[in-house]
Amino acid sequence: MLKSCIYYTDNRLKDPLYSLVQKHLLEAKLPIFSSSLKPIDFGDNEVIKGERSYPTMINQIISCLERSKSMFVFFCEHDVLYPDSHFNFIPDKDDVFYYNENVWRWHLKYDYAIQYDRMLPLSTLCVNREFALEHYKFRKKKIEEMGWSDLRSREPRWARRIGYEPGTKKKRRGGLTDDNYDTWSSEYPVIDIRHKGTFSSPKIHLKDFKHPPKWWKEIPVEDVYGWNLRKLLKT
Repeated sequence: MLKSCIYYTDNRLKDPLYSLVQKHLLEAKLPIFSSSLKPIDFGDNEVIKGERSYPTMINQIISCLERSKSMFVFFCEHDVLYPDSHFNFIPDKDDVFYYNENVWRWHLKYDYAIQYDRMLPLSTLCVNREFALEHYKFRKKKIEEMGWSDLRSREPRWARRIGYEPGTKKKRRGGLTDDNYDTWSSEYPVIDIRHKGTFSSPKIHLKDFKHPPKWWKEIPVEDVYGWNLRKLLKT
């Protein structure tokens, strides 16, 4: 098996977004390995005991990576819309984390989408499965050693400090490893949707950033290429 998807959810997302994301993932026609806090009928599912938290999410990711036997995996989240073209990518190297940089962020209550330099969310990661599994086991061990395993329903400060996206933050800047990352761009964009239940900070306004990112873009949500988001989500 060359490629598969791993999908993790806290079971809190509501329809229509919850079902819409799953519908688009099924259209990719790749094996799906899911992890949830309650049983779901989606792919090869395993329930992880625990409350919604970053350490629990790490356990969910490890569960999916261990059950998948593909060479490469796409990280897929329950509130992100993926076009079929996203899954055409195949990494060149087995020791690099690859992120799809063609992504727009949209908060459901606003009428515009944003994009900026180095907006590389974990939800667009494609990587060698064994390399990812090794990294996340190391990440889990480090979190436990530092005493960071306390459960919090919102993102803890230390999680942002060490970085959510493997490879994008080197040790000298507070990251966990000196692994490398690279990017690719799919034909159609990934849509990273923010809402009131989003785990990480929404960051949809320029003022939300301590250090304003470069190449900030705002466009009407109707202008996002390849999608009719208003119609899909009936907003």
